[in-house]
Amino acid sequence: MEESQSLQQQVEALQAQVSNLQEQLTKQEKMAALGLLSAGISHEVQNPLNFVINFSKMSVSLINDLCGIIDDNKDKINEDDALDLEDISKDLKDNMEKIREHGERAISIIRGILLQSRGKSGEFLPTDLQQLVHEYVWLSYHAMRANDKSFNISIQEEYPESMPKVMVIPQDLSRAILNVINNACYTVKERSTKEGSDYKPVISARMTFQTADNNSGEVRIDLTDNGMGMSQEVKDKLFENFFTTKPVGSGTGLGMGIIRKIITENHSGQLLLDSTEGVGTTISFVFPVKIAR
Repeated sequence: MEESQSLQQQVEALQAQVSNLQEQLTKQEKMAALGLLSAGISHEVQNPLNFVINFSKMSVSLINDLCGIIDDNKDKINEDDALDLEDISKDLKDNMEKIREHGERAISIIRGILLQSRGKSGEFLPTDLQQLVHEYVWLSYHAMRANDKSFNISIQEEYPESMPKVMVIPQDLSRAILNVINNACYTVKERSTKEGSDYKPVISARMTFQTADNNSGEVRIDLTDNGMGMSQEVKDKLFENFFTTKPVGSGTGLGMGIIRKIITENHSGQLLLDSTEGVGTTISFVFPVKIAR
């Protein structure tokens, strides 16, 4: 009787795993379609953004010409009007500079999307790793904000002052960073809900680069949160497929296994975990890289 019940439990567990795998395959098909759509949208959006940036630069030049004309005719303008014109010109130049700055940031995000959409699965490409980490840390944060306007955190970043482009698989690394930061956002939000306004949620991204020779080096990316942290039991099971601490429907339990494959197999590196319950978690990617030429 006990043996029959044990067999039934094993069958049910296998059925649950099959169901989860089917759900994951469906999601992957949707993500593939979304990737193609994103690439198309990125191409279309990049052109009008270029116009926005170029016309903002032209507008600054025209404002400078206007300021020159005003300076040449100061003796014909009363003092109050001259001060108003100076203030308006300054505000216009500041506004144009903000338009240019944010337009160029949007272009950099689009270029990142296009870079990934062009890359084949498993293809190493020359990558600005600092930019990739920065963009995907903030992308995760804004995705959380889009679903919960009350969500707010402090993001701290530290990157090498100068670093060459390196050969990595951007499709994979962006996915790994996004997955870790999504988890970090989830855990700091969970702690914030429990502890209230006295708790200040912080997520940090730190990257270091050590050159081995003219052609290679080693990258270390530390992604840290001051969220709930993990018990020893959770840490022991973290990389098991289908293990998750999130409520039903909020996590698949496959993310950390995928990250481990990306770092240890695809990039021949190490995936390190340092977590203390009630303090927070640091997940580190350490891997060798070739310098892009």
